[in-house]
Amino acid sequence: MSLVLRNLQRAVPIRRAPLRKKLEIVRSILGVQKFDLAIICVDNKSIQHINKIYREKNLPTDVLSFPFHENVKAGELPQPDFPDDYNLGDIFLGVEYIFQQCKRNEDYYDVLTVTATHGLCHLLGFTHSTEAEWQKMYQKEKQVLEELSRRTGTSLQPLSRGLFW
Repeated sequence: MSLVLRNLQRAVPIRRAPLRKKLEIVRSILGVQKFDLAIICVDNKSIQHINKIYREKNLPTDVLSFPFHENVKAGELPQPDFPDDYNLGDIFLGVEYIFQQCKRNEDYYDVLTVTATHGLCHLLGFTHSTEAEWQKMYQKEKQVLEELSRRTGTSLQPLSRGLFW
């Protein structure tokens, strides 16, 4: 199905093609190509507003995920009953926030890819509320990013790598 990649901000220039190319590979690695997915790039003001409404945190963040299917167990794919239900959900990328957090030696598009992969794992039921959940999510992100790195010649590390260390 389709990957919709929308840029709804003007704070940071975004070239969608390189991000789309890597995210199509990530979708392939995860086996979710038959599902629709929306990735929306927003600025600090927008992501802060969304974060305040849905998480009661009045500050900008890097990524917010809104799954179409609730109660998906980590590591399992949704089992839609109808064709219209082949949808994973929406990922909001706080691209301005991500850009501001990037270190000098980091490639911005690599960081966007890692952050979107993290968001995609959330859509697939992975969380990091406890150390056990984090371990499971970290291993999935690591596996996906290692395969992506192998296919693209990059060296990407999971977003959640230091969460419980």
